[in-house]
Amino acid sequence: MPVFTAPDFDNHEQVVFGSDAETGLRCIVAIHNTALGPALGGCRMRDYATEDDALTDALRLSRGMTYKAAIAGIPYGGGKAVILGDPAVVKTPRLLRAFGRFIDSLGGRYITAEDVGTTVGDMDIVRQKTAYARGISDGSGNPSPATAYGVYMAIRAAVQYGMGRTDLSGIRIAVQGLGNVGYALCRFLNEEGARLFVADIRPETVNRAVDEFGAEAVPPDQILGLEVDVFSPCALGAVINDFTIGMLKAGIIAGGANNQLAEPRHGEELNRRRILYAPDYVANAGGVIDVASEGPGYSQEKVLHRVEAIGQTMKEIFIRAEAEKLPTSTVADRMAEDIIHKAGAETIAA
Repeated sequence: MPVFTAPDFDNHEQVVFGSDAETGLRCIVAIHNTALGPALGGCRMRDYATEDDALTDALRLSRGMTYKAAIAGIPYGGGKAVILGDPAVVKTPRLLRAFGRFIDSLGGRYITAEDVGTTVGDMDIVRQKTAYARGISDGSGNPSPATAYGVYMAIRAAVQYGMGRTDLSGIRIAVQGLGNVGYALCRFLNEEGARLFVADIRPETVNRAVDEFGAEAVPPDQILGLEVDVFSPCALGAVINDFTIGMLKAGIIAGGANNQLAEPRHGEELNRRRILYAPDYVANAGGVIDVASEGPGYSQEKVLHRVEAIGQTMKEIFIRAEAEKLPTSTVADRMAEDIIHKAGAETIAA
């Protein structure tokens, strides 16, 4: 399994493979960049088809975390952990404690938190073996509400910029994925009067959204091609790819999923098609802002106030993209890279 020649290797500072024979732990930690501070990023647990798939996920997600932390203005770099295995089958307290020991061995270069396949309760167990775990139950807790609130701010900014509307009343929004973030997002959107279309692989969750928010249920294989104003991907990544991009009928894409573009060129194609794209790592930065705020004096109210700035950042990206005739994804990357490079230059000078 090559690392340096892997397609998604992006001059990562460190990629570490960990295992524990007694518990069956197999994990990968990718530390992308620490110019702004120690790497911060969640731990994802999935039954990956191959080890290469797990490595790809770790590399892509850790890079995204670097850019996300930079543009969110928090003093952290980007990292990500992945644990190989079906969480419903192999996840145990012993395995999580082994993972905690592994994270502790990195000496604070990487700080973990929950992600897909892990929970706040899991982080409580990991924290038993390392101080480098965030989002624990007596700390900031579940970051999903903050993530959802940031996506909500991004959607409002996109609708205002792209449609000239200052509210979401009657705006048709298709939400793909009703996990912790997607479901919380629906609550925010419903409160402002948006018309919701929802899809998820779990029928019981869809039914709950229909009952609670008056949403319209849509088969998962049809949600992406609906005639709506906003498509909000809140499931797994790479949803915008060669196969799906021609199906899109929404004028705006703004969601909580990471790495929504399968490749950078898909951002260029969205721009060519005049689809306004809210870059994912800007829109979903509320969770990392929440986790980064954990500690003495933590206040969810203060966190949500900081998360509101995502809307203004998004507007700046839209304005600059139009002025420079560039994809919004390219503009966001350049803004983040400017911050990272400046920090790196200051470190070298010191």
